[in-house]
Amino acid sequence: MVVLNRIYTRTGDDGTTALGTGERRKKYDLRIAAYGTVDEIGAAIGLARLHTAGTEVDAMLARIQNDLFDLGADLCSPDKGKGPGGERLAVNAAQVKRLEDEIDALNAELAPLRSFVLPGGTPAAAFLHLARTVCRRAERLIVELKDTGESVSPQVLAYVNRLSDFLFVASRSMNDKGARDVLWVPGANR
Repeated sequence: MVVLNRIYTRTGDDGTTALGTGERRKKYDLRIAAYGTVDEIGAAIGLARLHTAGTEVDAMLARIQNDLFDLGADLCSPDKGKGPGGERLAVNAAQVKRLEDEIDALNAELAPLRSFVLPGGTPAAAFLHLARTVCRRAERLIVELKDTGESVSPQVLAYVNRLSDFLFVASRSMNDKGARDVLWVPGANR
């Protein structure tokens, strides 16, 4: 269990922060940037949830926000760190599969796209697009982290890749099942 009774520690005043392993790294370290960006996804989803209350998408987003903390813990404690029950806290294949199932269920209710979708429509859809773009940035950072030789779970990469797809489909769902999508019109303003 996490207990936070003191918010400031002063240990980061030197420009470093601790991984879950206790190792200290610069605050601009790629690993820190990756899980910090995952935190941004959760915040953007929180904004979307202000407009999704009472929908099936809201329950999905609540689960995803929790998953994102698991994913952040996974990135924060590479190959180490224990979660509840002593097991390493990490994203697993079942969480990725759940996202795939939710994407399929939401997408089944949508008409096929005839153009790219611009962020907009309802407030919920616009915030979900914002979360999607932050998710893609997190994915780029995580891939870069992996490519530098750092340990990254394959499930972390699969989860963030699937999550951006989920956020896209969820945004269309929140746009009255795609009826209020704002479509790109190539060259419309030339």
